[in-house]
Amino acid sequence: MSEIMTVCTAAAEEAGEFLKANFGKNNFSIETKADHSLVTNLDQAAERMIVEQIKRHFPDHGIIGEEGGGKGKGKGEGDRDDANKEYIWIIDPLDGTHNFIRNLSLFGVSIGVVHHDDFITGVIYLPVSGELYTAERGGGAYKNGKKINVSGKRDLADCSVAFDSNINKDPTLKLQTLGNLATKAFGVRMLGSSARQLTYLAEGAFDAIIEFDDHPWDYAAGACIVTEAGGRITNLNGGVLTHHDIGFLASNGMIHRQIQEVIAPNSSTGLNL
Repeated sequence: MSEIMTVCTAAAEEAGEFLKANFGKNNFSIETKADHSLVTNLDQAAERMIVEQIKRHFPDHGIIGEEGGGKGKGKGEGDRDDANKEYIWIIDPLDGTHNFIRNLSLFGVSIGVVHHDDFITGVIYLPVSGELYTAERGGGAYKNGKKINVSGKRDLADCSVAFDSNINKDPTLKLQTLGNLATKAFGVRMLGSSARQLTYLAEGAFDAIIEFDDHPWDYAAGACIVTEAGGRITNLNGGVLTHHDIGFLASNGMIHRQIQEVIAPNSSTGLNL
C-alpha cells in the first residue's frame, strides 16, 4: 500500500467515524449553498479533519474540497496554486448530505487523488455499513480488502441503472432522458449519493450510472475504483473524463455505448468547470 493510499484511507475512516457518531442525532446546523444544495456544519468539520491529514503528510499537494477545503475560497474552489499542483486531492467529506439530514444511511466519505489529470487513487468509506472501497492505479479495486469487479451484463434490457437524482435541475432534459432509459433498461434507481452508486457499480450491483451535474468531488474517488474494477467512466460525450468535467457516464464497460445512445438525443455538450 502506498503512502498516499495509507493517508487517504486513514482520513476517510476518521471523517466517516465522526459522521457515524453524529448520525441520527439531528444536532447539526444546515445552510443552503448558492447552488441550492445543503451543507451542514458536520460536512465542514469532516472536511477539516481530512485536509489536516493531507497537509501533515503531503504539504506540497493541492486540495480541492467541496466545502472549500485546503486553500479554497468557497464551494469546491481550490486556489489557483492548488488547482495546478502535480498531485491534487479531491474531497467530498459527506457525499449524500441530504440523505444524512433525513436520517438515511446512504452517505459516505469520498477522497480521490489526481496526478496530471489521471485518477490514481480512490477511497470511499460508508461508515454506517462499515464498507471501505479502495483502488490504486493498476492495482485493482477492493471492498474491505476483497477484490471486486463490475458485472458481466451485456444487454441494457437486463441492467439496473442509477440515474441523476437532482431532477429539479433541468427537469426537461432529465425527464426526457429518464423516459428513454425507462423503456430500455430493466430498472432505474436514484439513491442521492454518487459515492454509493459508484461503489455499487464497482461491485456489480449496478450496471451503469448517468449523472448530469456531478462535480469532481462527487466522482474523483469513484472514477478510480470503477476503472480498477474493470468498468468504464467517461464524460457525457463519451470522451476521457478529467476532474474538470461536470457530469459523467459510468458502466461495466460492456453496455457503455448503449448508455451513450440513451442520452445522446438530449445531452448537453462541452460541460466543464
